[in-house]
Order: sequence, then C-alpha cells, then structure tokens
Amino acid sequence: MAPTILRRGAEWFAGIGRPNNSGTKVFCISGHVNKPCNVEEEMGIPLRELIERHCGGVRGGWDNLLAVIPGGASVPLIPKSICDDVLMDFDSLKAVQTGLGTAAVIVMDKSTDVIKAIQRLAYFYKHESCGQCTPCREGTGWMWRVLTRMVKGDSRVPEIDLLQEVSKEIEGHTICALGDAAAWPVQGLIRHFRPEIERRIAERNGARIAAE
Repeated sequence: MAPTILRRGAEWFAGIGRPNNSGTKVFCISGHVNKPCNVEEEMGIPLRELIERHCGGVRGGWDNLLAVIPGGASVPLIPKSICDDVLMDFDSLKAVQTGLGTAAVIVMDKSTDVIKAIQRLAYFYKHESCGQCTPCREGTGWMWRVLTRMVKGDSRVPEIDLLQEVSKEIEGHTICALGDAAAWPVQGLIRHFRPEIERRIAERNGARIAAE
C-alpha cells in the first residue's frame, strides 16, 4: 500500500473510509468461516460484507452465526444481531461497546460454547499476567476460576453480577492494558449472553435437585 499512497497522494488515502476513520486496515479473519484469510480492506466495510466477500461466508451460512470478536481476543464479543449491520471501523465498533483493536476477527458459529470460549481467554490472561498489579494478579485468576464453574453451571445467579463487578475493579486499575484486556471479554459475555449463563445454572441446579 505504501507505494500506492506515495503515487496517488495522502488525500487519496484519506478519502477511503468514513470521516475520522479513513484509510485501510489489514483484517485477520479466523474461526468458523469457510476460508480464513488476511485481507487489506477499507475502513468502515460492513462486517458481514467482509466475511462473505473474502472468507466465503460463515460456516453453515450467515444464520448459523453466534458471535464475533471483532478486534482480537482483548475486545468484547458482539452477537449476530449486531454483526448484521455493524461497520468495521473505530467509531462504529465503539458505539456497540466493543473495539476494532488489532482487527483480528474471530468468528464463532452456533456450535460454540460461548462461556467456555471466554473462560479459555480468561485462562490466557491469567497466565500472561506479570503479577505486578494486585487487581490483575488476583483478579484474572479469580475470573477464570468463576468462569470455569460457570461453564458447567456450577454457580449461582448472583455470581454473575459479582463477576461483572470484579471485572470493573480490574479495568482501568493496572499499570498496563492487560487488565483491561482481561476484563473486556468477560464484560461482553455478561452483556450479551447472560441468559445462557443463567440457563446453564438453572439446568445444573435442576439436575442437582432431581438427584436429591
């Protein structure tokens, strides 16, 4: 792209995309798509168009989409209802409480255990914490342990709010951004998939009562 910008000029490059979100971005699209790829596209391209034009669509079709992490593992996921229309630029994704980040798009179809997916990310951030900041050192491990129980439904509904509260105590209270990166996926899970967490807890409690 650099030679093309030099040849055509800065104004040409700035004219790509939307105001305040101009230029191009290298998108790395992985997960449940037919053809994972890296592609340079204009900022503001609709997420659905990005996936269908360059990746052959979602595995099983667009209606099989569950959620997408639009900007790498550190940003909150968004459900299909938002993915239908959202644009892939900084302002558009901020408006739906996520972010463009590194533009590493992770696509999850309906075969995904979304709680387990976020639990696995929580383990990664627990492992990567250097331990210098107490909120991150203690909080990442705590979130991972709670999510590990939630995967099985071995939890209580009030713990969902407690998990959200702990994530907020980590976010913005560490020297580096790893604390934010650990908190945001958990917040996205609760924001969009709380009913799934509650359903799993109810099923586990129902099975426990039946066994007694």
